[in-house]
Amino acid sequence: MILTVVFYIFILFAGIQVSYYLLFSNILFSKKKNIRLPDFPISVIIFAKNNAENLSNFLPSILTQKYKNFEVVLIDNNSTDRTQKVINSFAKIHSNIHIVNVENNEAFWGSKKYAMTLGIKVAKHEHLLFTEANSRPISEHWISEMSMEFSNEKTIVLGYSSFEKQKNIANFLIRFYHFLTAIQFLNFTKLGMPFMADGKNLAYKKENFYRAKGFINHMKQDLGEDDLFIQDASNEINTTYCISKNSFVETANFSTLSDWFFLQRKKFFLRKKYKLKHRFLLSLFTFSKLFFYVFGIVLFFFYPYKIILSFMLGYFLVQYIIVGISAKRLDEKNLIYFLPFLDISFLLIQMSIFMANLTSKPPHWK
Repeated sequence: MILTVVFYIFILFAGIQVSYYLLFSNILFSKKKNIRLPDFPISVIIFAKNNAENLSNFLPSILTQKYKNFEVVLIDNNSTDRTQKVINSFAKIHSNIHIVNVENNEAFWGSKKYAMTLGIKVAKHEHLLFTEANSRPISEHWISEMSMEFSNEKTIVLGYSSFEKQKNIANFLIRFYHFLTAIQFLNFTKLGMPFMADGKNLAYKKENFYRAKGFINHMKQDLGEDDLFIQDASNEINTTYCISKNSFVETANFSTLSDWFFLQRKKFFLRKKYKLKHRFLLSLFTFSKLFFYVFGIVLFFFYPYKIILSFMLGYFLVQYIIVGISAKRLDEKNLIYFLPFLDISFLLIQMSIFMANLTSKPPHWK
C-alpha cells in the first residue's frame, strides 16, 4: 500500500518535470524575424571595477560594432588598478566613449547600483544596452540584433550570455547551470511571466528605469541590478527576448568554482524578493526534480524495476530532446553529451545553495 502511494507520487513529480521541459520548448518556436533594421541611437553601458585586463581584451569587440549611432558609457566605480588608464587610452581613440568616474560616498559606499544609476542618467540616448567589463559580444552585430527586438510595446529585451568554453568539469557545471537558468527565464518571458534577466546582456529604455524608480527598492542589496529590476519593471506586455546567435555575449570564466558558488549563494538569497508566483514556480521545478530522483531510486529497488526504469528513460528522452535542441539553438551543443550527469549536478548545486543559505547568510561579495 505504501509503495503504491509512493509510486503515484513519483508519477506526479515525473509529470511535473516533463511538463516543465515541454514548457521550455517554447523558445524553440521562433518568432517571425523583424526585418526592419533599427536606426535609433543606443547607449551601451558598461560597469567596471578593477577590470583593467578584461577591458583591454573585451572592449574592442564593442567599439567595433556595426551600428550606425551608439555611444559607450564606461562606469569606473572607484577602481584601484589600471582601469582608469585603460579607459582613458580607449577614449583618446574613440570619440563615442563617455567616461563616468564614480567616487565613494558615505550613503552608497562601493554600491554598483549607485554607480550604474549615475551612468544611466548621463547616457545621451533613450535606448540602453547593458553588458559588463568581463564580457564580449560574439558578433559585430550584437547591438543591432538586440535593438531589433525593441518596439512600441516591447521596451525591455532579455539576451543570452554564456561562459567561455573550456574542457574541464567546473566549466561544464557552470555553463549548464546558467544555460538551464536562461531557458527558464526566457521561456517564462515568452509566456508573459518575466522574472529575471542576465545583466551581461540586457536592454531597456530609460523610461522603464525611471518608471520603476531605478534600483531604489533594492539599493542596499549588493546584487539584483538585473533580476530585481526585472521584478519591478517588467510585465507580460513590455518584455521580450532575443536568442539569435549574433546577439549572444560570452563572459570570462571564474577563477575558481568556489568563487562562482559564493556568488550563486548571494543571487539565490535575493529570491525572497521575487514575486510569490515566481518563487513558487522556481521552487517547484527544483523540488519536483529532487523527489523524482529520490522516489525513483527507492522504487527501483522495491517496485517492479522495469516500470520505474521506463518512467526514468521517458523523462531522460524528453529532457534530451528539449534540452538538446535548446542547447544547439543557444550554441551549447557539447553540454548534451553529459546531460544526466549535469542534470543531477544542477540539482545538487541548487540544494547545496539552499542548505548553505539556511544555516548562514552568504558571505560578502566585493
